[in-house]
Amino acid sequence: MATIDLLGKQIEVDADGNLVNLDDWNEDIAKEIARTEGIPELTDRHWLVINFMRKEFIEKGDGPTVRRLTKESGVGTKELYALFPKGPAKKAARIGGIPKPKGCV
Repeated sequence: MATIDLLGKQIEVDADGNLVNLDDWNEDIAKEIARTEGIPELTDRHWLVINFMRKEFIEKGDGPTVRRLTKESGVGTKELYALFPKGPAKKAARIGGIPKPKGCV
């Protein structure tokens, strides 16, 4: 497994660049990952999606797909793509410290 340096800490990531250990995640790490993904600031709407992703992963063992995100998180498709451009489920999962959802390419 590869490691990345985030906030002066070496963190293990999988082949997709997602955190391997859920315990390495915290809000500061999320903000730093977001910056590396081209999102300079996480708003309340970003956190709504991120927290939904984490909750789903913890409860069900997999993050939701874009379709489920738009149906169940309270954030519509257009807004989701504006918040997390170029692959919102993958990007939100990475920022949320969970593996890429199985339904993502």
